[in-house]
Amino acid sequence: MKLICDILVLGFQTDTRRITTLKLNNDHSALRFPNLPSVQQPGHGIDYMIHHLLSHSDGEDFLKVNQFFTEQLAYLARKLDAIQEGPRMLLDNTILMHCSSMMAGAKHANDQLPIIVLGGAGGLLKKGQALDYTGKSERQMCRLFMSMMGKMDVRPKTFGDAKRMLEKV
Repeated sequence: MKLICDILVLGFQTDTRRITTLKLNNDHSALRFPNLPSVQQPGHGIDYMIHHLLSHSDGEDFLKVNQFFTEQLAYLARKLDAIQEGPRMLLDNTILMHCSSMMAGAKHANDQLPIIVLGGAGGLLKKGQALDYTGKSERQMCRLFMSMMGKMDVRPKTFGDAKRMLEKV
């Protein structure tokens, strides 16, 4: 995964890519993590099907896998933050979005997806915010995507089921 992150950074650094998608895992895959020590099965790695892990438990192994993915995001952000691009660092000229397909595994809760947005979008993205859209009518992923596109000066009239950007991003 770090090699893929390194290639992504090179694409941004050389300006051969400005938009990319990196999906680290498909929850319905059989991806296993034998390199991560299992708490639920001491002496073993997390070497059982990832879909079962993510969708049927909130145990320590579930947390370890999510921590691993978050560490990959931190690795990518640090790499981007170490590269000067004009008056800013490359991370300051980038938008990174990290999300999960569910909030908690045991409940199959997909109505409160955790999302992390990093970077500065060339100074257009306000940093240091924790935004909670729970219970708000504007709470749509498509509106977040429209807002991110707006930071790149792409302004579609609609995107998916959204007709407007989010008010705060």
